Amino acid sequence: MNDDIRSKWDARHAEGDVAAARPCAVLEAYAHLLPRAGTALDLACGLGGNAQWLASRGLETAAWDISPVAIAGLGRHAGERGLPIRAEVRDVERAPPEPEHFDVIVVSYFLERELAPALMRALRPGGLLFYQTWTQEAVDARGPENPAFRLAPNELLQLFAHLRLIAYREEGVVGDPGQGLRNEAWLVATRNP
Repeated sequence: MNDDIRSKWDARHAEGDVAAARPCAVLEAYAHLLPRAGTALDLACGLGGNAQWLASRGLETAAWDISPVAIAGLGRHAGERGLPIRAEVRDVERAPPEPEHFDVIVVSYFLERELAPALMRALRPGGLLFYQTWTQEAVDARGPENPAFRLAPNELLQLFAHLRLIAYREEGVVGDPGQGLRNEAWLVATRNP
């Protein structure tokens, strides 16, 4: 586990409020696609906004992050609220999810391209992937400065080309930059049964 990365995220999450954590926009926008039951993974969960939201809708949810601070806070909060969340400190680059283990996987604002094949394999047949992260085409300074942590145009489509696309948004810098979805790409895709 990279101690510098863990320390960075521990410091950031120590200042956060687990109770105020919100789900990512792509998950809320396409919530109607979620199964009524099953297993879900909030990958690189941070304070667990996605995990809390999924668990509150009846999904048995795993929440993984490299930050022990984030996981401890989420675990306490989930226990107090009676949410079915298994919060775990996990370096997903070294320990990706097991094949055919999840009905839903959510990834928001985390990009490790080498994980794409493992994420596709980790979905059960008919499982859903919700992905939202930063793009290189940006209209303002939001998001990481390092372009390695930003998607090239249509890259998210290419990374998950073996899944069946359900929804995709990436508006780049086209048209009025003050409107629409900017600086991000959203993907919802499913593994064929």
